[in-house]
This record gives sequence, C-alpha cells and structure tokens, in this order.
Amino acid sequence: MPKITLENVTKRWGGFYGADHLNMVIEDNAFVTLLGPSGCGKTTTLRMIAGLETPTEGKIMFDDKVIFDSEAGINVPPSRRKVGFLFQNYALWPHMTVYKNITFGLTELKEEMPVVCSEYIKYVGLSEVVKNVRDIKKCFEYSLDKHKEVVKDKALLFIIDTFKISMSAAKEIYDLRFDLKSDEECASLAETKSKEYLDHANDVKNKLAEKKGITLNEKGEYVENGQVVVKLRKLDKEEIDLRVRHVARIVHIGEFMGRYPAELSGGQQQRVAIARTLAPGPKVIFMDEPLSNLDAKLRLEMRSELKRLHKDTGSTFVYVTHDQQEAMTLASKICLINNGSIQQYEPPLEVYKKPNNLFVADFIGSPSINFVEGTAVQTGKNEVTLGVFGDKKLKFTPYEGDLDLAKHEKERDEELARLKEEKEAKQKEKGYVEKENADRAFNYHIIKVDETISAEEEHDLPDNLYLLGIRPEFITRAEKGEKGLEAEIYSALPTGSETTVKLKVGDFLLTGVIYGGVDFEIGEKLTIKFQGHGAMLFDRKSGKLVTRGRLFVE
Repeated sequence: MPKITLENVTKRWGGFYGADHLNMVIEDNAFVTLLGPSGCGKTTTLRMIAGLETPTEGKIMFDDKVIFDSEAGINVPPSRRKVGFLFQNYALWPHMTVYKNITFGLTELKEEMPVVCSEYIKYVGLSEVVKNVRDIKKCFEYSLDKHKEVVKDKALLFIIDTFKISMSAAKEIYDLRFDLKSDEECASLAETKSKEYLDHANDVKNKLAEKKGITLNEKGEYVENGQVVVKLRKLDKEEIDLRVRHVARIVHIGEFMGRYPAELSGGQQQRVAIARTLAPGPKVIFMDEPLSNLDAKLRLEMRSELKRLHKDTGSTFVYVTHDQQEAMTLASKICLINNGSIQQYEPPLEVYKKPNNLFVADFIGSPSINFVEGTAVQTGKNEVTLGVFGDKKLKFTPYEGDLDLAKHEKERDEELARLKEEKEAKQKEKGYVEKENADRAFNYHIIKVDETISAEEEHDLPDNLYLLGIRPEFITRAEKGEKGLEAEIYSALPTGSETTVKLKVGDFLLTGVIYGGVDFEIGEKLTIKFQGHGAMLFDRKSGKLVTRGRLFVE
C-alpha cells in the first residue's frame, strides 16, 4: 500500500477555503480519521486525495509517484489511483443479488496484470484439496439439517471457506460425496482424483506449450522468453469468483450471496458495500461517514468489524467522521480539521491527553472538557496560583518541563507579532486571495448556573489571563480531612459502570465522571479535588496549550 503525501494542498471557491495549505503524510497501512465539525473540510480533503475534487494548488503523491501537481499540470484520474470508496449511502443495486453487487465493478475492471491460466491453477489446487478427506467430511457434517440431511448450499460454502477455493472447484469436491463413503473408500478415491486433477492440469499446461509456445510458472502465470507475460486485460470468471469469495470471507457474508439487498439488515448491507469496495483490491480505501445510517448498537459492532478488517486486509484506510468517539476508537492517527486547517495530527490518545489548542481540547472528549478561566501569578519556580470561580485559589505545578510565565508571555507576543507580519506580507503578494472564512480564536464557553459565558470577540485581554482545561475523569471526591472545593450535586446521570455529574461550585458548573455503580441525590453536598497530572494550562490570547500539570486546592 502507498504512503500518501500532501504538500500545501489548497482548495478554494472564490475566497472560501475548503482546505487551507494542508501538509500531512498518511503512512502505509495507517488508519487515519479526518475529524472535525460539519463544513470544516474533511470530505473535501478526502475527495482531493481520491481525485474526485481538483485542488486549487498543491501537490499530492502516492509513494514517490506524483498524482497531482498544480504547477506541473499533473492530475491522475481517479480510475488510475487504485482507490476504493465506501459512502454513507451504501448504493447497492436493489435488483441484483449480493454476489452480483460485489462483482459489478470486477466485470469491467481492466488493468495491466500477469496473464494466468485459471484452469491450470484450479486443478493443481484441487489435486491438493482432495487429499484432505477428514476436513472435507467435516464440511458435510457441519451442513446437516434437523433431519440429518446435507444442505448443499451450506456444504459448498463450508468447502469454499475451508479451502479458499472458487464455487466451481467446490462443486467438484462436493460431487465426490465423501460423506456417503467409508474412510477406506474415501482414501482410495482421494488418491485417484488427486492424480486425475494433476494430470488434467498438466495436459492444459502441455497444450499451451505445444500450441502457443507458452510455459506456466508455479503461480499459473504465462511465461514467454523467460518473462512473465503482462498485458491490459479483464479478469476471467474464475478469478472474479475467487475474489468475491475472498472478500465475502473477510466480512462474513458468504451465506448471503443469493439474497437481494432488501432482504438484508442495515449491518449486512454495510458489509456488502465493504466487500464490493475491497473486491478490486484498492491500494487505499476511503470511507465517508459509512456508519452514520446505523443505529447506536450496530455502529459499535461495525466499528469493531472495521478495525478487524483493517488488520486483515493490510490496506490504508482514510476515514471521514464528525463523531469523535468513532475517531478515537478506530484511528491509528487523528487529523483534526477546523475551517480548512489542520489543528492536530497525532495518535488518538496523544490528541486527547495533550491537545494543541482550545479547539482540540473541546472537540475531543465525551463528556466535554471543563474550562476554568483564571488570572495567573507566578508564586515560585514551576508554581503558579490561579484565581478561579470568583474567590477561589488553585495551585498549578507543571508535569513536564519548566514553567516561567514571564518568558512564555514574551515568546507568545513575539510569535503573534510575527504571524501578523507574515499575514500582512502575504496580502501584498500578487494573486493573494483573502480567506473569507477567516480563522479566529476559539469561542470557548464557561458554564454557569444561570448563563453561559462566551469568549467570542473579546479584546484587550490581560497578559495573565489563562484557562485551565480539566477532563471530567480528573475530578473526584476528596477524602475526609483533605483540602478541596465545596460543591453541590446539580444533576447526576448514572449508567451503571459510571455516573456523570454536574457539580455546582459557587455559580459555576463542572462536569465530573465518578466510576462505579454509584448515584447521587440532587442537592447533595460534597468536597471535590483534582487527581492525576492531566490538568491543562492554556494561554487565553493564543489559545495554545502551555503545559500539563497537577492542580491543588489552596
């Protein structure tokens, strides 16, 4: 599978930027989710990689092969990029069986590939398969109905899946009916048929050599003048059937081949759509919110299936979703996009534990992170005191690195000034198009009992204004005698394994998660503290993460 590289890829419509100078590398065999709110540019990015959307500028490569370059005028069509698509709408043909739906794209597939002799491959394979008398008998045993009669379709399916052969080959094995013979008869017949199948394969091979001067290698490929013959061709019937049976095994739909889409559940239809996508052997599989039409329980099941499928196929998956839980559970890397720009591109737990900025921290996590605004004063080396909740004090100590607020604020102001200069210089360049959907500081919200405080369009912010980001799981009950904040249960939502609580601290509300089968009465008083070293300190002016650390109640 290829490594996909995007260099300064931009897509704009007039002054609206769907993608704004994207730079990213999708490694071979990665499972990357493009995550973000509606309209952020996820699907646009996916479509540009696939070739369904033409970037305004930039460069896209599969390994070292350039498939798009705005300056060089290169734009490889989607049909030659060897990618597969799985959409929100399964788009199955209602008048076709599952088998025909999967083969639909295969019958017209035409590409450069080695020429093979399927008849030779089939009978060489059969000469080995037929020797497995015990396993063949088991296939018949597994196919008995309540009257102890063999159900042919079931027996054929077991033979196909056990030996990874085509339907036509399975029928040859079935017709031997080893289930009706003694072990001695089966052993004798197996020996006879094995020789017969191998003789037939060699006859085919010899006739090709005599008539066309072509030899066959051990893979059944045509060899001429010592070279494997490669040409532009379609797949034959046997090759198509083998591919269909292979993908059907992967997604567990072999028993549905004769059914129509209307006779399948939503999850089964989704599996058929996946099988159809896999059948042509794409280098990369693109998925655009493929589970959004399923109910909650089925979505969970299909997430597990997709993760297993990724491992089984070894393909590169690029998956679009606005569901952060889906992204967290599936991805090897999350690419979080907002307003056409990449906010963070790292493994899921890294994004969760160490978000780059306020937007990432707020978007990732369920229940959502708590934001607490406070003025910070350096009270010692690597120690900061923050005034929060009106009259409360919290001490923050960094978990990693040193914390010098004066140094940080100086470097922050210098960076903001540099970014402003760079933007002004770009605006003077010829051909520059101003971004209408201009980036702005994240509009975080602080929840109070009677109102929600919005930070949008604030100006003249003090230098020492910071934000604490506290994940709900880091809020816990304080033991008797421990320092903590006095809180009141505002609401409690038990689910069995955990309880999500809204905690009233003064006029402010915090969300906490208490693990275990516990419940709370509304109005109940308790003392809370902050555990672990997962508290995050964000700079209010830039919106960026300063550091992570521990919180103590003073």
